Amino acid sequence: MTVLTPPKACPSMPALRAQIDALDRQIVAMLATRAEYIDRAAELKLGEGLPARIPARVEDVVSRVCAEADRLGLDPDLTDDLWRRLIDWSIAREARALGCE
Repeated sequence: MTVLTPPKACPSMPALRAQIDALDRQIVAMLATRAEYIDRAAELKLGEGLPARIPARVEDVVSRVCAEADRLGLDPDLTDDLWRRLIDWSIAREARALGCE
């Protein structure tokens, strides 16, 4: 992972934009890694007879990430929206792997 320059240390818009672009690449890479974990979850769920969607788990994940967002000064409502979309995508991916489209 690339070490980023703190925002306040960016001397110009081009320098700041370069850091945002680098951060975006890191976020995409982390999402790709998360998808690998989702694929493994589907394999484990298949073997354990678990469904793709486990509502209590969804709410637990959303609650934890929203609390972390709030702690870091990020809008929890934005985080809630983003994670619910990410989770819905992940569950759909698991459902396909489980043959439950």
